[in-house]
Amino acid sequence: MSENRMEETTVKDNSPPQRGPHSGDAERPLLTHKWRSCRTTRTTVKVCLLKLKAWMETLCGLEWYCFAALGVFTALLSVLIDLSVAKIITAHQRLYLNLEGSVLLQFLCWTLYPACLCAMASWLSHYVCPFSTGSGIPEVRSLLAGFELPQYLSVSNMFTKSLGLICTLSAGNTLFLAKVGPFVHVSTMMGAYLSRLCVRIQGQNKADVGDQMMVVSTAVGVASCFGAPISGVLFSIEVACSFFPLKHYLPCFLAAFCGALTFRLFAVWTGEEETVQTLYKTNFSTKLPFYPLEIPLFGFLGLLCGAVCCLYLSCHRQLLHFTRTQPILVRMLTTEKVLYSAVVGFFLACVTFPHSVGQFMASKCTMKQLLTSLLQAESWLSPSQNATVLESAPCMEWTSSMLPVPLPLLIFLLLKLWMLLLACTLPIPAGYFMPVFIYGAAGGRLLGESLAYVTSGLNWTAVNPGGYALAGAAAFSGACTQSLSPALLALELTGQLSHIGPIFVSTLIANMVTRAGRRPSFYDNLTISKRLPHLPSLKKVCPSLAHLPLGQLLRAPSVLVQKASGQAEVQTAVSTSAQPHVPVVESDETLYLVGYVTRTELLEFINQDQVKNLGRCVEEVCCVHCPSVLLSSHSTLQQAYRILSVSREQTMFVTDAGKLRGAITWPELKRMLEDLATDI
Repeated sequence: MSENRMEETTVKDNSPPQRGPHSGDAERPLLTHKWRSCRTTRTTVKVCLLKLKAWMETLCGLEWYCFAALGVFTALLSVLIDLSVAKIITAHQRLYLNLEGSVLLQFLCWTLYPACLCAMASWLSHYVCPFSTGSGIPEVRSLLAGFELPQYLSVSNMFTKSLGLICTLSAGNTLFLAKVGPFVHVSTMMGAYLSRLCVRIQGQNKADVGDQMMVVSTAVGVASCFGAPISGVLFSIEVACSFFPLKHYLPCFLAAFCGALTFRLFAVWTGEEETVQTLYKTNFSTKLPFYPLEIPLFGFLGLLCGAVCCLYLSCHRQLLHFTRTQPILVRMLTTEKVLYSAVVGFFLACVTFPHSVGQFMASKCTMKQLLTSLLQAESWLSPSQNATVLESAPCMEWTSSMLPVPLPLLIFLLLKLWMLLLACTLPIPAGYFMPVFIYGAAGGRLLGESLAYVTSGLNWTAVNPGGYALAGAAAFSGACTQSLSPALLALELTGQLSHIGPIFVSTLIANMVTRAGRRPSFYDNLTISKRLPHLPSLKKVCPSLAHLPLGQLLRAPSVLVQKASGQAEVQTAVSTSAQPHVPVVESDETLYLVGYVTRTELLEFINQDQVKNLGRCVEEVCCVHCPSVLLSSHSTLQQAYRILSVSREQTMFVTDAGKLRGAITWPELKRMLEDLATDI
């Protein structure tokens, strides 16, 4: 018995140990089964994605889908910003109406609301990302020229710029600022991230895809604000890009069309519109839109807009210089941005208070309502005007005061001119295109109403003041930006092709006036004030800059190697500088340029020499490349700028009778232009 028990015990001891239900060995087969299941699912999904990618690439390149996606995503962000701003403005209007009966409470509501929004936008720009202030168009132009400004394409900048833009737009007609410029900057940031995604997926040249996506994003930004794809592409060609390659033409139209269509389709999806229509509806007569004798009057309107624009740009340039030279303003705009923005916002709100001067300038209307009322075809002075037109809210704001209709328009023009100049000094994300567009519409409306009153006794039918407002809007905004894209934008916003002749006549004459004497545009003023490396803007102020020889601006070459250099010399050159291309010369005495080698080849040469201990020289191991472009020390700065912008070369060497004098790189060119801008 004992022996049997001992055998049973021995058998039990030799048997494998029993584990509990929660032991690792018991769970291992189950976990392995789960992992195999997940791995199989992941493999199936990956295979499907690869097949989808291959099928999509058979139709067209993958970058075209990225262009379309950029347009859709940008339009959705534009709609989201508009909805947020509309909610905040509606809340402000309701609060103001609920306080009716107490002028003091209405005054506090009217003034403190935009002041707090200005302070919030300035706080975001000051403490979260200081590169989010202003329009963003000058920075985008420098980026498209080829200069690297990584701080302007960061995630924090995109987040701050979007939130700050919502705060700025929510202040409404008080600040009289819009979203085109900052939104183009935000669209450029989105394009930069999509370009990186496209490069990772497709493995193309990063510079090629990145540059193309950046150019496309500027057109998408404008198209997603107004639903106007053609003017968006023209804006990218005229304003944003110094040089516009034709290969960007079709991608710009594709992305701009996707953005504009998505922007306008959202109104259909929400039930606001029945179909895709223009953003601003007008009722111009197509039977006789204007008389032939009115064409000289449209030309006079363009001349008038050009003259006023010259005054506006001159005051803007002087004001920017004043804010950067006065110690008090410099300190406030450097350390007390929030306080400065709150004070200026409060002051502008006091001027536009509806119980004071604001009642004569339609201060209760939003910017969209202002433009809609100014584009009305019927004259506000006509006694036979339809009663329903007079009772419409936007028009009622202009005609409800005791003054005749031309006087509120004149007060609006006189006050908004200096108010807009003051608002341009605010350190907040803000766009300046739509304010000047509305300002020009008010000037054209004033001329149209005056002509309607003068011709009321003639045999003419009623003159269309809305046509003059549309031509004035295109002429004044086109003169400020020195471009023709506002004329096309005016047509796309309203769909009034009947006034294409008068609009282009006014815009061309206004551009001729402002371009005379190489006057800088509005964006040129901002570029010069911020000392950005954009030569086309700098040479408008100082034309002699473009003809400066490179020999006066170049520094001596900091790093170079001889063709007979060994490991020690190459190691010193690589550790001294991080330039991608290192020049190779005959000797340090003659400095005759032989070619250049890449930094990667030099690093490989060092590693190879350390391992094999061959002791060979640069000429024997590395491939000495011949430069595609050589500049002379007598070449001008403008020639170097154009060649770098067009060829997208990283380095160009400057020689004098074969001797190396220096190298022109993007950082070096940026340093030159920033120094010249500081001197200006």
